[in-house]
Amino acid sequence: MNETTDPATAPGMTSSAAKAGAPCWVSLMARDLTASQDFYGAVLGWDFRPGELGDGFSVALLDGSPVAGIGALARTLQVAVAWTPYFATPDADVAASRIRERSGTVAVGPLAFTLGRGALAADRDGAVFGIWEGALIPDWQSGHKDAPAWLLLRTRNAFDAAIFYGEVLDWASDGPGGCEVTYENEEVVLLNRGHVLARLGSGARGAAPDPMDRPRWDVHFPVDDVDLTARAAEDRGGTVLGRHRTANGRDEVAVSDPDGALFTLISR
Repeated sequence: MNETTDPATAPGMTSSAAKAGAPCWVSLMARDLTASQDFYGAVLGWDFRPGELGDGFSVALLDGSPVAGIGALARTLQVAVAWTPYFATPDADVAASRIRERSGTVAVGPLAFTLGRGALAADRDGAVFGIWEGALIPDWQSGHKDAPAWLLLRTRNAFDAAIFYGEVLDWASDGPGGCEVTYENEEVVLLNRGHVLARLGSGARGAAPDPMDRPRWDVHFPVDDVDLTARAAEDRGGTVLGRHRTANGRDEVAVSDPDGALFTLISR
């Protein structure tokens, strides 16, 4: 499957059934794997090791801990280069069926790999995401203070989106994942044991000419110095698209890499 990166290779991994509904990984579909590794290594300080899916896949490490995956996009696939979050599910077939039943799209899969099964999908508004059934990297979780990534869904209507994902991924259920849904600061918030896993915000437009305004999952990477990191991205051929300060005073900078993949830098 050339749309997703091997989400786990280390021993001692937990099962997706124990984290059902929670974000469990982020990966980039890149047209040039080496060039992408050079860019993100220089900008975010990542090192890389091979994944278990072959030469076209790698796992990004920060201080020895897995952060994200980067995979080489198959030349035959006419899809955009993009950062994609993956959500844990106990049964990829059931989740895929629920996506289709609710007018979403399953683009690829579910397909089997050494460590589990995955699929690439899009919600009703076109925001791309993945589902994963199988082994997970221990303690990889967005939201806590040392999280490798934060997730924000920019969507047309956050409440409608929350219903879609809640029904697909069993949010707000009594399942093992224990994901809770609440509302604060005009956003729908996904939590687990008090930790924010993801936020869903309204206002995106499906036909917007600016890709920043279209429905999408926006992957945030925490950094020590947002401005310094943004300049490093520009020096390496990336583009700074906008700046923002969050309600709690954290600086954010939206960036696209040289291939056009969008992501956000946020102060740690």
